[in-house]
Amino acid sequence: MEKELVINGVTYVPKQQGAPELDGMKYCIVRTYSAGVFAGYVESRDGKEAVIRKARRLWRWEGAASLSQLAMSGTSKPNECKFPEVMDRVTLTEVIEIIDTTAVGMESIIGVPVWKE
Repeated sequence: MEKELVINGVTYVPKQQGAPELDGMKYCIVRTYSAGVFAGYVESRDGKEAVIRKARRLWRWEGAASLSQLAMSGTSKPNECKFPEVMDRVTLTEVIEIIDTTAVGMESIIGVPVWKE
């Protein structure tokens, strides 16, 4: 929960910070047309193709109504999510959406236990 500060009857909340970068790369959620959804650092993008580092496939998520909420606030049900292990690098084609995450969203995604079948 965000902390609030009230001064002269006006409520202030901290600005949400973006996720920490890795060698200048942003941590994002990347949705593709047919390969699913991934989270990781966007190394490069060329048209509909993107290279993602430290990538995690977001196979199923709970505790967030949408990818946008997952990117901003993370999941409230990490044990019900199905996120397999991190891959060092993946090249995705047919990228249709890239969503920047906040530090909170990133930490939540990274903190989800590795799902294994």
